[in-house]
Amino acid sequence: MTKPILAAILSCSGTSLTKEEQTLFAEANPLGITLFARNIKNVAQVKKLVEDIKNVINRDDVLIAVDQEGGRVARLAGLTKQKFVAAENLGKAAVKYCAMHAQLIALEMQKLGLNVNFAPIVEAIVANQSPVLTSRCFSGDVNKIIPRAQIMADTYIQMGICPCIKHLPGHFDMKIDPHLQRVVIGASKNAIFEQISYLRNFCHYPLAMSSHVVLKNIDAKLPVSMSRTCVQLILRELLQFDGFLISDAIDMHALNGSILTRAEKCWEAGLDAICYCSGKIDELTYLCKDGRFLTDNALIRFDKIKKIIHNKGKIEDISLVRKMYNQRFKRKLDETYVYDATEVLNKMIEKGEC
Repeated sequence: MTKPILAAILSCSGTSLTKEEQTLFAEANPLGITLFARNIKNVAQVKKLVEDIKNVINRDDVLIAVDQEGGRVARLAGLTKQKFVAAENLGKAAVKYCAMHAQLIALEMQKLGLNVNFAPIVEAIVANQSPVLTSRCFSGDVNKIIPRAQIMADTYIQMGICPCIKHLPGHFDMKIDPHLQRVVIGASKNAIFEQISYLRNFCHYPLAMSSHVVLKNIDAKLPVSMSRTCVQLILRELLQFDGFLISDAIDMHALNGSILTRAEKCWEAGLDAICYCSGKIDELTYLCKDGRFLTDNALIRFDKIKKIIHNKGKIEDISLVRKMYNQRFKRKLDETYVYDATEVLNKMIEKGEC
């Protein structure tokens, strides 16, 4: 009998699995694990960690995910000499460079055993944008966003890496960071629908991540990830997204309640799985012991992801791709960034501040 799959992409605390984590993951059979900066030291260590995760969970379709967008969100930075620019730089270059970007990142991920990249971001640059999205969006022009995000996602798929469209339906004109506090958007229903209609261009992709914003004039009480109204009306019906839906990190302060309560509300809203990122053993235990399993519909959607990660693509002349990419962005590859929201949250957790 096939063991049910926990509807969660979890996380671990360090550069190797603890005995407690091994036991929990083996028993709970989570959908996958996300790696963060705290889990990444060097190539050999990451390969060993990924191998151990797959062996412990004991499935050939375990999702091993990472945020490797480029620019300031690059969890694999330092493992190789290759550097990657932020989406805002790609938005100013020819579309073909987005394909090269994805090819080079996919090759690094393949070598490490990773199979899901939480990219690309499909949101538009807006005035007074929150620092959480600065440099991470291609453009404010949807006609530039659509082809770049599509060719990037398509290239990842061709390379056996499942892309994750994020974030649906977006963060709009928020000026604060949902990692740190609740975000409420006051735009009218019609204004929201008009602003996000272009996101239908991504409805056929296999995986997408929801945002945690509260859309006051659609559901004034619950953020999108916890709102059945928002998930069904906006993500499934308006945007016509029929792929696998996961939450943004449920540890973020945009959500309220215990970790298990947050997860339950996301599942009840209709998300296929949740993402938990802090790696705390007590919270992992709650999710593994009392969490929910993938539904029949979620399993059907998961099949599309499995087909991608089991098909490893190759590039015939990667040296030429690397040369062209590095020449085009030689003045941007060494740009430094001062704000990484996920790591800010992780450091707060380490200090016991949340």
